[in-house]
Amino acid sequence: MGRQFDINYVFDFLPKLLSYLHITLFIVAGSILLGLIIGFIVALPRLYNVPILKRVSQVYVSFFRGTPILIQLFLIYYGLPELLKLIHVDTSRTNVLIFVIVTYALHSGAFISEAIRAAVNAVDRGQIEAAYSVGMSGYQALTRIILPQALSISVPILSNLVIANLKDSSLAFTLGAMEMTGKSQTLGSATRHFIETYIALSLIYFVISTVLERIFFYLEARLLRHERQIIEKEGSQKRLIGWRKREIARLEKGVDPH
Repeated sequence: MGRQFDINYVFDFLPKLLSYLHITLFIVAGSILLGLIIGFIVALPRLYNVPILKRVSQVYVSFFRGTPILIQLFLIYYGLPELLKLIHVDTSRTNVLIFVIVTYALHSGAFISEAIRAAVNAVDRGQIEAAYSVGMSGYQALTRIILPQALSISVPILSNLVIANLKDSSLAFTLGAMEMTGKSQTLGSATRHFIETYIALSLIYFVISTVLERIFFYLEARLLRHERQIIEKEGSQKRLIGWRKREIARLEKGVDPH
């Protein structure tokens, strides 16, 4: 049983938990960066309909999207070293954070690949055909036409994934990784003030999630600013056309607009 609730412990635990924030952010940043690379590679066979690799990609995505990340952590942490032993690679001295980041990267890569595929398919096919008609290669069309638009479309999905990764990183302590949640377990066991520990921990996660949400909202607004300008311009033209039609109708009826 825990001790009687004391709000002062919440403020006392905050700086102690924040001292491990860099480990949590390192897990999130490392897994997302690797996940972007993995997701892009996994999405290509399905975008270009490569027969065998397409099936492998589907199995990979289905597995990592259809199983709990906690199970994936145990499989990678305990299973990967056994596989590497077959090729005489010793991982006994490997830092546990490596296994954590690899697991989260593989997990994120499955979701990112689906986000990339959906975003690329959302780009108007006519623009791609127009790129080919002016002499662009497939690589040029991909990097200059498709990816910039797909990026703006996928930002909200990527935002949700990063925030979800931040929260899921709290499971890393199950492998012995000393990040914020792991530290909270230590503080709670040492002081018996578990509620205060979890309140302080939840406040930190909430603030970081809110900051990340605002950053991605700003990024999305920046990427879509040109589209908004086009929409506003088209809206102004439509209003101008509507005004002209009304004036012409008045003149035809012999009504003085003034």
